[in-house]
Amino acid sequence: MSEAPYKLELIALEGVPLVNAGDNLSAIVVEALARSGLTFAECEVLVVAQKIVSKSEGRLVRLATVEPSPRAREISRIVDKDPRLVEIILRESREVLRMRAGIIVVEDVRGLVLANAGVDASNANADGGDESVLLLPTDPDASADRLRDELRTRTGVDIGIVINDSIGRAWRNGTIGTAIGVSGLPALLDLRGERDLFGRALRTTDLGLADEIAAAASLLMGQAGEGRPLILARGVPYDRREGSAHELLRQKSLDFFR
Repeated sequence: MSEAPYKLELIALEGVPLVNAGDNLSAIVVEALARSGLTFAECEVLVVAQKIVSKSEGRLVRLATVEPSPRAREISRIVDKDPRLVEIILRESREVLRMRAGIIVVEDVRGLVLANAGVDASNANADGGDESVLLLPTDPDASADRLRDELRTRTGVDIGIVINDSIGRAWRNGTIGTAIGVSGLPALLDLRGERDLFGRALRTTDLGLADEIAAAASLLMGQAGEGRPLILARGVPYDRREGSAHELLRQKSLDFFR
């Protein structure tokens, strides 16, 4: 008999409600799991959209509450953005790297290099009437750890967690699902020393495992009004270990684009 084929299965959990500040994400996950007729198993990975993590942690900011600084007003004229939005971006950034009309590329306070410090207005508020933007979680790895611990308590199963967001890349067009928070699995997998088909040892191969999982899950999550912020990944073909999204951040000295 032939061996069973390798298989990675991605399942969007059903019936996830709109999330508000203070909502318990672990309770929402468990309820969505039950509605979907599923249970967790060891070694599975739950991919969680950044927006529902940020919303539950109260990371929504009303533009009406923001007073832009002189620097924000100056940059707003260059990039053609609301100076209040620019002020929020600056507060969420360590360094402004590039600017042009419509975009500010920064290194944010978490060490991520991305557009507009991840500050986003899409799906930020339910009624659409309040000018609000959503910020990234303060510490996405800690958010992933917390959700994993709470789910383990509720279900008795230890699963991996990936918090993903859509981020562009310096050398390619288009955004792609990217891991900004990780718990319970390696974010970066060192494959050096593994053998290829011809027995040669790999010398330079590091696999961005958490990013690959995040990108795959994004195909189901969608980018607009799909309402699928929780994706269960079954059959991830690598061993589990403790990890964090910080493993994926390239040192500035090794970044050819800076």
